[in-house]
Amino acid sequence: MTSEHNRPLTLRDVSEASGVSEMTVSRVLRNRGDVSAATREKVLATAKQLGYVPNKIAGALASQRVNLVAVIIPSLSNMVFPEVLSAISAVLEETDLQPVVGVTDYMPEKEERVLFEMLSWRPSGVIIAGLERSDASRAMLKASGIPVIEIMDTDGIPIDAAVGISHRRAGRQIAKAILKQGYENIGFMGTKMPLDHRARKRFEGFTEELARNGVEIMDQEFYSGGSALAKGREMTKAMMERSPDLDFLYYSNDMIGAGGLLWLMEAGYDIPGRIGLAGFNGVELLQGLPRQLATMDACRRDIGTRAAQILVERLDGGGTEERVFEMTPTISFGDTLKRY
Repeated sequence: MTSEHNRPLTLRDVSEASGVSEMTVSRVLRNRGDVSAATREKVLATAKQLGYVPNKIAGALASQRVNLVAVIIPSLSNMVFPEVLSAISAVLEETDLQPVVGVTDYMPEKEERVLFEMLSWRPSGVIIAGLERSDASRAMLKASGIPVIEIMDTDGIPIDAAVGISHRRAGRQIAKAILKQGYENIGFMGTKMPLDHRARKRFEGFTEELARNGVEIMDQEFYSGGSALAKGREMTKAMMERSPDLDFLYYSNDMIGAGGLLWLMEAGYDIPGRIGLAGFNGVELLQGLPRQLATMDACRRDIGTRAAQILVERLDGGGTEERVFEMTPTISFGDTLKRY
């Protein structure tokens, strides 16, 4: 895409916006020279507002770009993202581009630091998870002058292009399937909320569809830790003890859902007759469970592949002007969601 905001910012831009010389701006950003505290604060504030990132390779390469693609994700422990990375790498292997990974731990302030460091090396493009980010991160991405592909989510307005699924629609879709099978007393368990915006959007779509049909969540629980079997067991046990009339449990991801399934099986529950359950992501690792957890495929490989393809196309001067590329997830009923 070619537009004014894609022109990389320079020292002169910061100089003009802050009203000080380029030399002073350079000294401040390199933390060198005798500059007053007031001037330093003014320059740093202006640079952050503009989204300016210093160029660590200035003068080293005529193109002012390196053949690196910054791939920024919230977690490496979540099995979802390694699969996305694998798909991105498979596409880039056919080019001169090399992915470099940064991890944010779902923290906006850490995303700012990762972006600042990665963009300072002038990569050829950025592939970054999610659509919600701080003003500083958005400013840096807009000012970078390179393709920015936001992945995993399409419920929002992208900076450049977005590839993913509608998590609100996914939440509504699973709610419809649950209600269709006659379940009414529904509990929800979620992780990394509200920092995990995609899980939050699924929950919103889920509860909106239930409400549209006159059903309210009977019980819910959230926690800030990572996805884990042990946590799923713990939360499921606690929820069933305080709300024994529950007949369906919806989990924000497959890992805590698998933990819940194992606990319910050990406790002797009839699944999916007495109680049904479903997760999200379609994690292949869980195919070895005694029973298959109902889930929804998040189109991870397709998202990674398409995002990398779009980036390569734009760097080659091609591609379409389309900004949002939405995939369609599908429900797998497994052994834990009735099918009449």
